This record gives sequence, C-alpha cells and structure tokens, in this order.
Amino acid sequence: MTKKMTMMRRAAVATGVLAMALPAAAHPGHGADSGFVNGLLHPVTGVDHLLALLAVGLWSRQQRHGVVLAPTFLVLMALGAASAGSRIVVPALELSIAASVLLLGVLAACAPALQRRVPPELAVITVGACAFLHGLAHGNELSGELGGMSSGAGFILASALVMLAGAMPVERLRRALGAAIGAAGVWLVALAA
Repeated sequence: MTKKMTMMRRAAVATGVLAMALPAAAHPGHGADSGFVNGLLHPVTGVDHLLALLAVGLWSRQQRHGVVLAPTFLVLMALGAASAGSRIVVPALELSIAASVLLLGVLAACAPALQRRVPPELAVITVGACAFLHGLAHGNELSGELGGMSSGAGFILASALVMLAGAMPVERLRRALGAAIGAAGVWLVALAA
C-alpha cells in the first residue's frame, strides 16, 4: 500500500470518528452552545453546502492540478463569509447556490471526459466563484447566530473534512456520486426558482 493511500485511509477514519462524535457533542452539557461545535455541524446540516463540498472533493481527485481546488474553495468561502455583512448583493443567491451544486455535480460526474478540456485556471475560477457564493450565504449565519470566529473555524474544519471525504470514493463510484449530486442540484434549482 502506498503512503498516500495509507494517509487517505487514516484521514477517512479520523473523519468518521469525528462524524460519530459530533452528535454526542450536541447533547446538553457537552458544549452545544459553543460556536465551534455549531460551526462544525453547519456544513453537514445544509444539503446544498454538503453536496457542493462533496462534489469539489470528487472533482479535485480527477483534475490534473486538483490539489489546489479544496484550498481554493476554503479560502474563497471564508472571504465570502467575511463579506456577508458588506454591501455585496447577489440577486437570487439561493438559486445561484443551487446552480453551483448542479454545476459542481456535473463536473464531478463528467470529469474523466473533461479532464483535458478544463484548464486548471478555469477549474480554480469555477470552484472559487461557487465557494464565494456559499460563503456569502452562510456568513450571516456564522457571524450572527452561531458565534463568530470560533464557529468560522469549526465551519472551515468541517468543510475541509467533507471535501476530503469526497475525494475518498473508489474510481467507479465517483462518476455515480457526481451524477447524484448533479441530480440533487437540479432538484435544488427547481426549489429555489
């Protein structure tokens, strides 16, 4: 087994252990009011965000320079969240987020065929734009009801772990998962329209 596979399996186990521990942390007396715990839970409780993160993880494994996609998503999502209180207004933000899930799902499903056609720069711009939209949408929730910087840290950590989980599936499952995310994106677009 290669070093990379061993690291990925360890990361998958750590993510699984964290996921199992999170519901226990939500019980009274275990820090459920903590901004960090709320930030950790936020990405996995919103279907749109969860699917977008999984799709970025899936797509990143199939791109030649995919290693930059997850960090790009995290940085631009954080910038979007930080910009949430500013005067940036995106018309039909919910529809745009739903469309981003659709787009990322299609890219993850079609990546083997598109790998040579999508320049790395375009992949980074696409992921960055989607991330900024998600950050704008979630920024108000993070700063207001969830507790500021500590919730932001939990939000970023959980988002990174979900993208890592998206990069884990075996080759045969990636296309099917991408197609399922794209189909869910169609459903989200229909709901937001």
